[in-house]
Amino acid sequence: MKLYVGNLPPGFSDEDLKELFVPYGTVISAKMIIDRETGRSKGFGFVEMSSKDEGNAAMALDKKVIGKGAIIVNEARPKENNRPFGGGAGGGGRGGQSNRQRF
Repeated sequence: MKLYVGNLPPGFSDEDLKELFVPYGTVISAKMIIDRETGRSKGFGFVEMSSKDEGNAAMALDKKVIGKGAIIVNEARPKENNRPFGGGAGGGGRGGQSNRQRF
């Protein structure tokens, strides 16, 4: 089960993230998300636990205070389509011939 972990303090590393979840089961991966331009953490990451039961147990960390704030832990959702016009809902020409006559 893949988990989203947000509101993490600055300087939190992949290893720190992994260690936070180890008490709840086998951590397959733990990855902090880094800003490409600055090289700094964006304050969130993803943890993959080996089973749904372990992932559900690890959600007990939701609202746990780390650093100066409470972290957020929930099941990760698939990434939404980031196309410019909302994935095809408007925002572009249809191509082809118009129903209007051209003069």
